[in-house]
Amino acid sequence: MSQFKTAFAEAEDWTGVAKSCADQLLDTGLEDASLGFLYVTEPLIGDLSSILTYLRQTTGVPHWVGAAAMGICVDAKEVFNRPAAAAMLTTLPEDQFRVLPTITDTLENISGEITTWMGQRNPTLGIVHADPSNAKSPLLVQNLAETSSSFLVGGLTSTRDKSRQVADEVTSGGISGILFAPEVQVSTGLSQGCVPVGESHLVSDSIDNVIIGLDGEKALDVFKNDIGELLSRDLNRVAGYVHAAIPIEGSDTGDYMVRDLVGIDPTRGWLAVGGNIQTGDRVMFVRRDPDTAQEDLVNTVEIIKNRLSGTARGGVYCSCIARSANMFGEEGREMALIRECLGDVPLIGFYAGGEFSNARLYSYTGVLTLFL
Repeated sequence: MSQFKTAFAEAEDWTGVAKSCADQLLDTGLEDASLGFLYVTEPLIGDLSSILTYLRQTTGVPHWVGAAAMGICVDAKEVFNRPAAAAMLTTLPEDQFRVLPTITDTLENISGEITTWMGQRNPTLGIVHADPSNAKSPLLVQNLAETSSSFLVGGLTSTRDKSRQVADEVTSGGISGILFAPEVQVSTGLSQGCVPVGESHLVSDSIDNVIIGLDGEKALDVFKNDIGELLSRDLNRVAGYVHAAIPIEGSDTGDYMVRDLVGIDPTRGWLAVGGNIQTGDRVMFVRRDPDTAQEDLVNTVEIIKNRLSGTARGGVYCSCIARSANMFGEEGREMALIRECLGDVPLIGFYAGGEFSNARLYSYTGVLTLFL
């Protein structure tokens, strides 16, 4: 049965961080660890390769996946904008996973050995890290899910200037990650950070990312009716509070993908959203609600935990950069809520610029994956 152990360190430079993490990992007793997860904060992005090399050499663990991000999380901790790293080791058999090197343009970049393994083992889950500067990243994730028949989770890396990922080496420019064979028992779920303010509407007229009409009426008139008179009096108040959302067709849980409202034309009654919208799509409006987000997170964790046939032994969490203290009031509260539900389960993850669940790109969500 696989074991999971985490390590975390903050220091003034990468050497202090790497040595502290390595010392903790060597003290776990996982001499047969085969896979490591590694996440570092943005101040250490230029030192990621050195940290990875040090951890590989000192622990002897051959395979590593992860990323640099504006924020990282481990167990009950959340850290932003300070030099820090989190690592997690596991003893999964090496034939039960494959690390995916960077895919930048087409799935033809995948090696023949990995393609053969996918055909023989039929992976069921993948964790991916994607470069937001590559416009093809979301489509590559979708294509990978279809090709591998895997349920893909993960996120867009959230660094300001450059993206760095770990896929047995430091890489960037596309998507990378890891696929797991069916023998690796997992349970995963998504927690929304918003709540609907009305029913969904049919997009009756649109251009690119601009919604012109909803249900045959001006889009802004429908929007104002949904958000209510108080907010409608001063539309400046909806910025960052009310968003558009695309319902997931066929979802039996009312799932939806949030997209920012990026512009309102009060003269023509048009709404611009952060993503292409087509006539015939359905759209609804949602608001960010900290109380609802906290309740949904707790409920989601309980559901994920109860799906497992035994006790969770480790997990990976990908949350939106707009969550953490911005949503839950203080740094560490989001992870503390998860830990209160799960108990002392090793967890590691990062804060993303967009989250993947079932290969769909979400915003303002938290995606938790637990390993049995």
